[in-house]
Amino acid sequence: MRAIAVTLTMLGLAACSTDPHLMNTSAGRSSPDEFAILPTKPLSMPPDLNVLPSPTPGGSNITDPTPESDAVAALGGNPAALSAQGIGSADAALVNQASRFGRDPAIRITTAREDLEWRSRHSRRLLEILARTDVYYRAYEPMTLDSWAEQERWRPTGVQLPAAPPLIQKGGLPPDAQEAADNLLK
Repeated sequence: MRAIAVTLTMLGLAACSTDPHLMNTSAGRSSPDEFAILPTKPLSMPPDLNVLPSPTPGGSNITDPTPESDAVAALGGNPAALSAQGIGSADAALVNQASRFGRDPAIRITTAREDLEWRSRHSRRLLEILARTDVYYRAYEPMTLDSWAEQERWRPTGVQLPAAPPLIQKGGLPPDAQEAADNLLK
């Protein structure tokens, strides 16, 4: 009887979780992230141990000061692009148009706070937590743009639109393909 009570208490506490994580990205993963590993240069002994700099948390490595640039160069990229600052010349007109009515310098902080509140209100439910399911698409469904409705809204205006795949209507396909299409529409 106590085991049942303890189990129900644990399940009840798990249901009260305010975990705002919607995606279960760690499901089925037992290995480290291979993209977080950067190659390093071999260690070397300094000529004089008395002149070593004091440790700085978050500071650069004196043996390998630019591991990210080295990795980008090894993959055939341009390491100078990592240190690019400001707005590129190709994007200047877009930024000027978008900021013509002013801009809020704290907009990223504001949107991050609003998104955290949204994710907290639409977080995973008890069984979703226990089953380790992904609820990202369900949580953001009210914000999802219906591309077919938008195309129909813009079509009468004469604006050139990209081609869109045909909207799959119920009953217009063979039974096995119709079942797959109905699953896509859910």
